[in-house]
Amino acid sequence: MSRDYPLEKVRNFGIVAHVDAGKTTTSERILYYTGESHKIGEVHEGNTVTDWMEQERERGITITAAAITCFWNPSYMGTDLSAKVRFNIIDTPGHIDFTSEVKRSMRVLDGAVVVFDGVAGVEPQSETNWRYAEEANVPRICYINKLDRTGASFEKSYASILDRLSTKAVRFQIPIGLEEKFEGIIDLLSMKAYHFEGEMGKNVVAGDIPANMMDEAKKYRHELVERIVENDDAVMADFLDGKEIPLDVLKSTLRKGVIANKIFPVLTGSSLKNKGVQLVLDAVVDYLPSPKDMPESKGVNTDTGAEETRPASDEAPFAALVFKIQTDPFVGQLSFFRVYSGTFTAGDTVYNSANNKKERVGRIVRLQADKREDVKEVYAGEIAAAVGMKEVKIGHTLCDVAHPIALESIVFPEPVVSMRIEPNTKADQEKMGMALSKLSDEDPTFRIKSDPETMETIVSGMGELHLEIIVDRMKREFGVQATTGKPQVAYRETIQGTADVEYKHIKQTGGRGQYGHVKIRVKPLEPVEEGKKVKNNVERDDHFEFINNIKGGVIPQEYIQPVKKGLIEAMERGIQAGFPVVDISVELYDGSYHDVDSSEIAFKLAAINAMQEAMQKAKPVILEPIMKLEVVVPEKFMGDVTGMINSKRGAIEAMGERGQARVITAKVPLSELFGFTTQLRSLTEGRGVPNLEFSHYAVVPKTAADAVIASRK
Repeated sequence: MSRDYPLEKVRNFGIVAHVDAGKTTTSERILYYTGESHKIGEVHEGNTVTDWMEQERERGITITAAAITCFWNPSYMGTDLSAKVRFNIIDTPGHIDFTSEVKRSMRVLDGAVVVFDGVAGVEPQSETNWRYAEEANVPRICYINKLDRTGASFEKSYASILDRLSTKAVRFQIPIGLEEKFEGIIDLLSMKAYHFEGEMGKNVVAGDIPANMMDEAKKYRHELVERIVENDDAVMADFLDGKEIPLDVLKSTLRKGVIANKIFPVLTGSSLKNKGVQLVLDAVVDYLPSPKDMPESKGVNTDTGAEETRPASDEAPFAALVFKIQTDPFVGQLSFFRVYSGTFTAGDTVYNSANNKKERVGRIVRLQADKREDVKEVYAGEIAAAVGMKEVKIGHTLCDVAHPIALESIVFPEPVVSMRIEPNTKADQEKMGMALSKLSDEDPTFRIKSDPETMETIVSGMGELHLEIIVDRMKREFGVQATTGKPQVAYRETIQGTADVEYKHIKQTGGRGQYGHVKIRVKPLEPVEEGKKVKNNVERDDHFEFINNIKGGVIPQEYIQPVKKGLIEAMERGIQAGFPVVDISVELYDGSYHDVDSSEIAFKLAAINAMQEAMQKAKPVILEPIMKLEVVVPEKFMGDVTGMINSKRGAIEAMGERGQARVITAKVPLSELFGFTTQLRSLTEGRGVPNLEFSHYAVVPKTAADAVIASRK
């Protein structure tokens, strides 16, 4: 078999936005215009293709990223009509509680269409998504949606992108009219006005720019061309000489700038009113990269430890990254992967470099949201799913057995909310373990642990809604009935000082004794300077550093890892209130051993006791998650709402305007925000709208910390 689409005719892109910016509506229009669905699904009618889970349709929000393959035939702007392009689209969630879906999707995408609400402009989750795209170096096109809404303003929304996201954004289109008078779009590059006629706006009609808008269009076109030519010295020279730059040169130069993340074109429209979506698809083809335009993927050869790259080529050895796992009631586990290099045929054996295991993949499917089509072979640059892989997790690399490589994995944020969960019956208990395990495989920000003292199961996630959905899925998909406790804040502990501790673990009880002796120093963990390599004797992850400074074999090599395990176990037990300890550097610098009585367990116990003593001495503090809160309220409630935020230990950072409403931005501890939405509604006659997202961890003030410690006793 050979590939049915050349690599340069493939676009892997995501549609990302703040909740309610019209992302799923835009995806539904794309499916309709590309011929994948014959009836447009609407979020408000609960019949969308990409939001196919029951919970998504009930709540009108996206929870899981849906992967869709469809084909677009660019049909205007002088593009070759015979050239169909394959789109692999990921429609991601906008709600902060499902932010991990956006983060992992960014890792495997080549481009993104960032959707904004034409009334609200940039919202908190827009900023988070933008940051994820920056971290992953993903080229972007901006699309200001909902210009038909009352209060919509292209200029205000555009200004908010420049102000809060990037000054590299530039107008590529401007609207003809606004709100109920919004009727079409002016393309500044081709200087044509576009109207959308016929059923569902399927016919895109190009015409002349209205006379009363010509001066404005010329002014903004000049601005756009100035920004485009900056990306090529030769084109810039022609421009400065006063030469007219041909349209195809402007387009190819703009493409170069977009792929290099030097320019973000801003498009506009109304997906719900079927205006502008086809032009966004053309822009995806013209300006977002194909897999060929992206830099080669980097990884580490797991046999030699050397850094290697993989080009986006069918001839290179096979390498793919698993970015999503989904349990399907009909076929079992689906492992979604992005192929970076090489080809793979159903029935082949693949090597998982994360766990050194080989697995035969019997079936490969391509997804169209919740429908699937079997494929025999996948090629470089494609997105597909393997059916029934047993040992695979998110972030694992699948590769050619003869050419092992570990591609850069995906790092996820830590959960901030926990709650107790108990099965109602013995039968539920057996099912619950399996359900939780499958759900945590699917979602790396959902964690499960057992409380060693009470033996209760504790689940943790990114927010109240996140845990609510998990419990709901357990009931519906796995038939588990369970009782849950109140959501609790996921506190952490750390130290602010240093300590030097010696501990000897000696036990003589007839027969062989136990002997382990360690000397350790602890201090707060310092960030590693960029580009600085970690020394050979240092093992480090995000929250813990272990420095092995044992000289002359005073502790034999085989006892070093048990010491490290003991240190980590002590950190998991906590210092003052039993919360996990983070951000500590521990140096093991001396000790001794006994030829007969020393053992791994003796050194592990010595390390646990030494660490507990050291942490107590090193000024321990409790850390709490601080949330970024944005509240949109009518002006008359401003005083009441700011008062409420202040009473919750909140720090107000900014107050702004959004149309007729006011916007308050603040940082507030999560512990003060349970039930906040209900309080806000009653205070503002139901008109206040809150938006929350995790910001950082901060030290809990003494009085609040004492209350937390007392509640744990």
